[in-house]
Amino acid sequence: MSSPADEVTPVPSTGIGSWPGTDVADAVKIAFAECPDLPYLPELPGRGAHAQLVGRSTALLSGLAVDLQPAGWRLTDASGRDHRAARSALRSDLDVLEEQAQDYAGPYKLSVAGPWTLAAMMERPRGDRVLADSGARRDLAQSLAEGLADLVAELARRLPALELRVQLDEPMLPAVMTGGVPTASGFSRHRVVDLPELSGAVEHVVERLAGTPVVVHCCAAGLPVDLLRGAGVAGVSLDLDQLVRADWDALGTGMELGLDLWLGALPTDRAPGADEVARRALAPLRALGLDPGLLTSRLVLTPACGLAGATVGEAVTALRTVRTAAGIVTEQLAD
Repeated sequence: MSSPADEVTPVPSTGIGSWPGTDVADAVKIAFAECPDLPYLPELPGRGAHAQLVGRSTALLSGLAVDLQPAGWRLTDASGRDHRAARSALRSDLDVLEEQAQDYAGPYKLSVAGPWTLAAMMERPRGDRVLADSGARRDLAQSLAEGLADLVAELARRLPALELRVQLDEPMLPAVMTGGVPTASGFSRHRVVDLPELSGAVEHVVERLAGTPVVVHCCAAGLPVDLLRGAGVAGVSLDLDQLVRADWDALGTGMELGLDLWLGALPTDRAPGADEVARRALAPLRALGLDPGLLTSRLVLTPACGLAGATVGEAVTALRTVRTAAGIVTEQLAD
């Protein structure tokens, strides 16, 4: 049920995940300072392959060994040096977080590659993508779910005042859905995965993290909002510029039914001001025709994607701009 208009609540803002540079302590500190309503653990891909989206996520895989090959990350019989480096970096990042979050209580976001992006980007032991093998796909999704559950449980012990959210980064999900992922040879494409299996892998992660909200992020066009809502995710995180009318229709219905929208209203290829970012967000949101109280209760503003391609100064400015824009959106919807 929609909230009354006079129950408009402040719209929070947050970052997506990736961050420039290699200084983890500084990045964590900035995330707390610039995203006070929803800080997050930054991903610093500049540290190397082990700290990039897929490599960092392999650190969470439970019961699976991985190694970095010239063609990318591959499942193996024994963990390689780069897999060990990924695990070590994650351990170090968690220690930094524990040190800096001692006086913090409230929402906090972790991000990791989702099961379909991992399946599309990782290889089986004898080559070709995990995506090519239904059994390997299932094992990978289950391994990720177990590893994430272990991580959430560990952080609940180390920092019990954190209200965790998990962001599944799924940039490859639209390509997996439409048969757009190339095979290792590059001469053909992997077959489309059936919708029940697509939904089931995400649903397994959601169920394994029972009690911890899961949000799926994708910078690409064509994220299946209805399918993900059916899988039980708490929200979707999308690039505003990739959304078409059908997406907005699905989002409007979803928000009425309890789905959160993390709206990437700040483009990462330029630096608009907060007023422009707010206008970009408000126009399609108002067109949904939903009660302002419901909109603000379901909305988070973000950059469109990660900020690793910026300088640290530019990235800080981006977070500040989004935060200011969120305040403007709140004020405008309250009028």
